[in-house]
Amino acid sequence: MSSASLSVASPSGRGAAGSSSSSKASAASSSAPQTAEAVAKRLQSELMSMMAGSGGGGGGGGPSVSAFPEGDSLLLWRGTVEGPAASPYETLTYRLSLKFPPEYPYKAPLVKFETPCFHPNVDGHGNICLDILKEKWSAALSVRTILLSIQALLAEPNNESPLNVVAARLWEDSEEYKRVLHKKYQDGVV
Repeated sequence: MSSASLSVASPSGRGAAGSSSSSKASAASSSAPQTAEAVAKRLQSELMSMMAGSGGGGGGGGPSVSAFPEGDSLLLWRGTVEGPAASPYETLTYRLSLKFPPEYPYKAPLVKFETPCFHPNVDGHGNICLDILKEKWSAALSVRTILLSIQALLAEPNNESPLNVVAARLWEDSEEYKRVLHKKYQDGVV
């Protein structure tokens, strides 16, 4: 996929390139801290970084994460996270959606599991309780660091702040947790 064929929709829904707007709208957008072109440049850079480092760890045996834009918009990506080794999630693969706001990277993307995920910090709709996606967000974070953090969360949940209380309670019994997890994964339910 050529980066030239990708576009970033403006907040009004029109593409960044070739869209006409009133002078009032132009003045308002020029004072905004982040332009559609800057967001596109940042996301294209992150895409190139993901492609260059395929596998997240920069080479053989590293963590396995990936993400790519879906369709022609750079604001919607599909990610993949493989379960970390030596965890109940080993051998499982999860798909995620990443929706980038027009203020990215100054505002965190909305990241959700598309594959049903039974986990203490994931609810039945795929929402993730992870501090870097909320109050600990920083513009220095990238798509790669988001996916690697989610991968690490799979192996080390925060049971003090569960979205799925059943999973949090079951976590202490690792064999039963793994049995329930794999059954739910196989059945495609949370």
